[in-house]
Amino acid sequence: MSAPTAFRRRYGASPLHLLLVLTSFALAVYAGLRLFEGDTVGVAVWFVGAALLHDLVLLPFYSVTDRAAQALFLRGPGPTAPAPRVSVNHVRVPAFVSGVLLLVWWPLIFTRVGHYTAATALPADGFLGRWLLITAALFAASAVVLAVRTWRWSRAQRQARSATK
Repeated sequence: MSAPTAFRRRYGASPLHLLLVLTSFALAVYAGLRLFEGDTVGVAVWFVGAALLHDLVLLPFYSVTDRAAQALFLRGPGPTAPAPRVSVNHVRVPAFVSGVLLLVWWPLIFTRVGHYTAATALPADGFLGRWLLITAALFAASAVVLAVRTWRWSRAQRQARSATK
């Protein structure tokens, strides 16, 4: 047995994977040390608060929302006609991308940055409208993909029924 094969069998992945994981840990440690150089207590409180907010508020919220979306989209049109198994990802993916954009750009979206115009010489208004347009476009593209998949599924069902007659 060769050394790379033995390593893969023991570790479960390639040596490159281990190198990338160790590099990401080193980068995270470096970033953590840089964060703690300033306000150590404030950063620690922020991390604990963020973990508690996520675990006690956000996780139950998006778990219930996901269950509701599954119940809404995965049921059939009737007891005799099987429905296509519509992926809830048609809602999850645009909502996730929109949420990440909101998380990254929220100060500009909600005009909470007064020095933006002075620093960039660009107007700070318009970010809310652009974010809403991007969100609408994401959901519209997802709806188009869903419509095409549903149309293909129904066409395949019609062809299967006509072939059995």
